[in-house]
Amino acid sequence: MSLRRKATDTPTTTDQPAPATPRRTVMLAGTLLALAALAAYSNSFSGPFVYDDLPSIPENTTIRHLWPPRDALSPPAGGLTVGGRPVLNYSFALNYALGGVRVQGFHLANLLIHALAGLALFGLVRRTLVQPTLRGRFGEDALPLALTVAALWTLHPLQTESVTYLVQRAESLMGLFYLLTLYGFIRAVQSGKPGLFYVLSVAACLLGMGTKEVMASAPLMVLLYDRTFAAGTFGAAWRLRRAYYLALAATWIPLGLLVAGNGGNRGGSLGFGIGVSWWDHTLTQFEAITRYLQLSVWPHPLAFDYGATWARGAAGILPYLVIVGALVVGTAFALRRRPVLGFLGAWFLVILAPTSLLPGPTQMIVEHRMYLSLAAVLALLVAGIWQAGGRRSLAALLVMAAVLGGLTFRRNLDYRSNLALWQDTVAKRPGNAIAHCNLGAALSAAGRLPEALAEFEITLKLDPENPEAHINLGEALSKAGQAAEAMPHLLKAMQRAPNIAESHLNLGAALDRLGRTEEARQHYEQALQIKPELADAHNNLGDVLLRLGQPDAAIAQLGEAIRLRPDYAGAHYNLAVALAKAGRMPEAEAEFATGRRLKPDDAAARHGWGTALTNAGRFAEAFPEFELSLQLKPDDPVTHYDYGTALAAAGRLPDALVHYTEAVRLRPEYPEALNNLGNTFIMLGRNAEALPHYQASFRLRPDNVAISNNLGLTLARLGRMQEAATQFATSLRIDPNNQEARDYLVHAQAELQGGAQKK
Repeated sequence: MSLRRKATDTPTTTDQPAPATPRRTVMLAGTLLALAALAAYSNSFSGPFVYDDLPSIPENTTIRHLWPPRDALSPPAGGLTVGGRPVLNYSFALNYALGGVRVQGFHLANLLIHALAGLALFGLVRRTLVQPTLRGRFGEDALPLALTVAALWTLHPLQTESVTYLVQRAESLMGLFYLLTLYGFIRAVQSGKPGLFYVLSVAACLLGMGTKEVMASAPLMVLLYDRTFAAGTFGAAWRLRRAYYLALAATWIPLGLLVAGNGGNRGGSLGFGIGVSWWDHTLTQFEAITRYLQLSVWPHPLAFDYGATWARGAAGILPYLVIVGALVVGTAFALRRRPVLGFLGAWFLVILAPTSLLPGPTQMIVEHRMYLSLAAVLALLVAGIWQAGGRRSLAALLVMAAVLGGLTFRRNLDYRSNLALWQDTVAKRPGNAIAHCNLGAALSAAGRLPEALAEFEITLKLDPENPEAHINLGEALSKAGQAAEAMPHLLKAMQRAPNIAESHLNLGAALDRLGRTEEARQHYEQALQIKPELADAHNNLGDVLLRLGQPDAAIAQLGEAIRLRPDYAGAHYNLAVALAKAGRMPEAEAEFATGRRLKPDDAAARHGWGTALTNAGRFAEAFPEFELSLQLKPDDPVTHYDYGTALAAAGRLPDALVHYTEAVRLRPEYPEALNNLGNTFIMLGRNAEALPHYQASFRLRPDNVAISNNLGLTLARLGRMQEAATQFATSLRIDPNNQEARDYLVHAQAELQGGAQKK
């Protein structure tokens, strides 16, 4: 029997049953499939959270507890992957309950979901091949054929984006529920007691609706399966199973409510009314679908992000239009004349339809959309090879599966770090502005600022109005000590996207580095008005409030940053300093220990804790912290300055002199270090050496009365009383109420008058 069957053919009970497969053999095949999946993904468990993982998993506060379940079932919206998908969000909450934000647990869960989906596909294909429609041709070989299809599907590298990219559990978990919906139906049809299987099928469909919107097509595909392989016609399927189909259709109601509750367009990331032309987007999908077909057969090159690829000109679209048009027309014809082939074509097209037809501003070609549709391509491929070569083709198909598994193992290496992932993406899609922007951010996070700046410049050449590129470029310049140069980019980002919290966050950081602390505080507060869950803004605001002399307010902000992101080492360190300043040293030590456990090699944190210990008079404990900070970052002038201050306070003046001198060498225009260097020379009795440092310090800070007084006193000690008197007079002009300057001036004038009388 071939794949051809008339749509009106109805299976009869007189068909000979397929030979039963021993349960042990089926279990062994399933075990081998699961082990193969584990081998292919065994190197994926250490891959970090990347890109959209971050807001949906580690920064998602709704997954922090399972009970009461309201929070976990109410994911944040705003275009996040978890938005409007309570089942997906709850699965992340289960992960968090078992292991916090440790990435290994999330990878393990994703692999388990994918392996279960592979097993469901194995069962679905095996039971389909023994249906009366296909039993004569494939019944005896149903198990090896089903295992081959499932193995190729499970091990295919096109699936890595749905498994290794953690947030795309949305696709794999939905895929599992989709397959279980159909598998439950098949078991019900083949069972003498179908009730439980119908219930399980509807339950899986309902869970899928709460996982991802693509599940909307599942009831239709079950009906088409029934017509193709079981009832024979749509009418017969409806008559035999009306209550079941009504129950499946009822699952559209909660889906509709979830879509409406998420704005109807996934927070502006997909759908109508988001400023993207439906027609332009649809034209790009001809290339997208053609590429999906190519990657199904020849999975290279795979790209994490294809960028905004808009179709241009009829000549560019025509080849893809011909291919996709032939596929659509062929599927429509086959649904009438060759229903089995029609079902495979419909499976491919219908599952792709929701995300292909709804416009989005950035995602035109997305590999994870092929998670389920891939099964149809592989099933047709295996059936064709099997019909051509029979059982002799099994070895070749298994070799093909092993090769695909090896390619999956290799593809997982690209996910080993943010930097590696975006480097690979840029290499494959050099015209992708988003990829260059994210590569720049990864390079900046790795401390490779010159390379990061170059990537941001490329981004702006490709997309001059990209606010994220201006934000990231401004942040990188600010981190590189070029806060003034960063300001135009940060201000432009603010103009382009005033409602992006990160715009205010990074502008605040740049202002803070320029010493404009109060303005920085205002922008941090604006960032939190837009995005209250932005942990970085809470941390930075807490740091500013501490420096503004508000330790209690600082402690509250830093505590909120930690609540939002428990593994935020920088916030733990800053909270330790704030608690120490508030005199709460036992609590401060506990926070510092947490920060040290999370990030032991944080030079700035060790520096800050050393300063806190210095302020508490615990010099012996402070010195090792400064030393470690300087080992990690030896060219930081501020650390040298603060270490010098601690050494001077402990009476180790020669050592303090060394670090003040180094601070000035690294930053010649450092007025505080110049002043303290002068102070140290004075305490060592080396007045003449102190003088040029005070002079340089005052030249940089001519409005500082304390430095002016130090300069005047040094001139007096050197016997240059007239210059000293002039300097004290300058001090009084700076601050007419400064009593010390007044006393020094009176004393200097008396010395000058006494000297004149002696003459």
